[in-house]
Amino acid sequence: MPGNHTNFERILAAAALYALLVPVLPAQQTQQSQQGTQQASPQQQVNPLNTPPPPPGKTNTKTFVLETNLVQIETFVTDKDGKPVKGLTKANFQMDEDGKMQKVDAVDYFDIESIETAAKSDDSAPVVVSLHSAPDPTVVRQVVRDRRLMVLFFDLTSMQPQELLRSTDSAKKFIKEQMSPADLVAVVSFGNLLVLKTDFTNDHDALFAAVDSLIPGKESQLATNSASASDAVSEDNGASFTADDTEFNTFNTDRKLAALEGLAGMLGSIPGKKSVMQFTGGITQSGEDNRSEMQAATIAANKNNVSFYTVDARGLMTDTPGGDASAGMASGSATFSGVAVHQGTQSRQDSRDTLTQLAEDTGGKAYLDVGDLGDTFKSVEAETTGYYLLSYYSANAAKDGRYRRVKVKLVNVNVPGVHIRYREGYNAPKDWKIFNSDDREKALDDAMASNVPRVELPIALETGEFRLPNNEVYVPLSVKLASSALQWAKSHGKHETQFDFLAELRDVATKRVAGQLRDTIKVTLADDRFQQLQQQSLVYQGGILTNPGNYDLKVLARENESGKIGTFEEKLLIPAPPANRMTLSSVVLSSQIMAVQKTNEVEKKVIGSDAKLKQSPLDINGERIVPSVTRVFTDQPTLYVFFQAYVPPKEDATNLRAGLIFFRNGKRLSDSPMFAPADYDEKTRTASFRISLPVEKFANGGYTVQAVVVQAGGSQVAFAKNYFAVRHAAAAPAAAPGPSGPNR
Repeated sequence: MPGNHTNFERILAAAALYALLVPVLPAQQTQQSQQGTQQASPQQQVNPLNTPPPPPGKTNTKTFVLETNLVQIETFVTDKDGKPVKGLTKANFQMDEDGKMQKVDAVDYFDIESIETAAKSDDSAPVVVSLHSAPDPTVVRQVVRDRRLMVLFFDLTSMQPQELLRSTDSAKKFIKEQMSPADLVAVVSFGNLLVLKTDFTNDHDALFAAVDSLIPGKESQLATNSASASDAVSEDNGASFTADDTEFNTFNTDRKLAALEGLAGMLGSIPGKKSVMQFTGGITQSGEDNRSEMQAATIAANKNNVSFYTVDARGLMTDTPGGDASAGMASGSATFSGVAVHQGTQSRQDSRDTLTQLAEDTGGKAYLDVGDLGDTFKSVEAETTGYYLLSYYSANAAKDGRYRRVKVKLVNVNVPGVHIRYREGYNAPKDWKIFNSDDREKALDDAMASNVPRVELPIALETGEFRLPNNEVYVPLSVKLASSALQWAKSHGKHETQFDFLAELRDVATKRVAGQLRDTIKVTLADDRFQQLQQQSLVYQGGILTNPGNYDLKVLARENESGKIGTFEEKLLIPAPPANRMTLSSVVLSSQIMAVQKTNEVEKKVIGSDAKLKQSPLDINGERIVPSVTRVFTDQPTLYVFFQAYVPPKEDATNLRAGLIFFRNGKRLSDSPMFAPADYDEKTRTASFRISLPVEKFANGGYTVQAVVVQAGGSQVAFAKNYFAVRHAAAAPAAAPGPSGPNR
């Protein structure tokens, strides 16, 4: 293996052998969603003060201010025909929060119909509400009052060119023919960045130009350039997004969910209900890979009065044996046995489950198998013809950050078939500085036990499975922290921060804790080292010992200077090893090898259980594989592939050979040579393989790598696979790694 590691690659090794913080090589950075937006033209930056005054008789209401415990809940009341019920007062509403009655302080009705039916003036100036700045909320409130706020959100990462064209054509038709005088519309696109094409406005020409500027591009490549190593083609949704790093959370968290969470936060400064129409080709991950992100997107939407109306731009879909003309036909027998059709149906359903859940949990709707996308605009407009904004001051003054559930009931409303719909909760504010040590411990326990995710500290997780004697399994945990989210204290000329890491493995059936980990890590850096770290990320490594089973894994990280917490949850199924058959471990992908050594920059305190191993499976000959959490390779020169083979008793392990097969876009791309193990443990009958490949040989896109281990001259064979993506800063060579590419 290469031995010329830089000093910085070796820093932050933990004091103990199996938990450490290591710097991760720099990745292509993206800006915050608000920083990455396009600036509107000068004529679009209309001062809300210059807009027409509010209708007579309308009074100001206070905006949502956490510090004063003011809570506002938009509530829709309709009759049996779905028409808004007007004229209700405070006496007609009863509210409780977490089971405790609350006093309704104000009821304000947003009468969108009043503007829709009013006579239109030809000389009225276009209304524009800017999302680029932070205008006076009282003024903005008067501007948007009695108006319908709609966001046309185009997910460029998931739609094929014909799907994007279909979506934009329907949007332009809506702007020209269907847009109501009460509508203020914004246009947002999502590719590598969340881009605001135009602010909220009723300027038809500006909106038409914004939609017309959307064209398919390279953003969709990673969503289509990968395939499973099986007979049938499966989509790889390995597109990446967070507000910090382009490659952060690529395979762990669907970046589309993170983008929607960021959009909801950006819309939070505009009072009133916001309806986001999301045009997409589906979200393949159902949120199970990181349920925290799915819930976080929902909570962000509910907190900021945003409802998602998800529109499957693929429209009415049918199953075509072998696939349609948009993709190459899969090889093998899947097309003729019905497996391909079954997998295609399941894949399409998986891509729609998230759309449905996201819409339902935020008070919106999902539009699937829609022939005419224009009908969706009419439906969304009908959903928001008028609503009440209920305001109350919460009786719970605790700033604990907890999710609080709200219930609204109608009282003395004699309307046949009356129906009420409202936002069902919000997150309370949190003041970390007043917490004492007991409070901080309780906050960790509460966050670990809660079903509500915490996403103030963005984290990504990579796990694995390595077999040990006595039917034990070692589960390595690699947690990546976004550097831009960290806060450091300066003491005696050095920068300090402290982290708590918790992990819990809980049996799905019995809810019994089957494994856990608790570490506190303190990092102290000199100025020069601190400046280096600002361009990098931190990765914590730990591990849990357990047995085969079906588990829920939850990992929590807290940065103790600010109290920010991030959680990550996923399913972990560890099957029992089959008798008399060779099996493989997880396939670990890495761009970094480091020497195992201690450092005075990192101090570790083990508080909970820890995996008590003499040596981690990731350590060989004094060197450690640092798993790539995101599995996106940019400027790194080498891709390291590591895995183990477990040979059953009475089988010859001396003649094992392993190789790699690469797949892309449903096709077998290339094979590596076959290699002997880098290490073999006779006692545990474990063969370890380490293979390195030059990243420059891979073109940009997503890949499936399959490890194959065979018993030369015998009957034993085993397979395992993983996924990764390559993004070169410059144009990549078209050639893929050939048989002579990989090296041991």
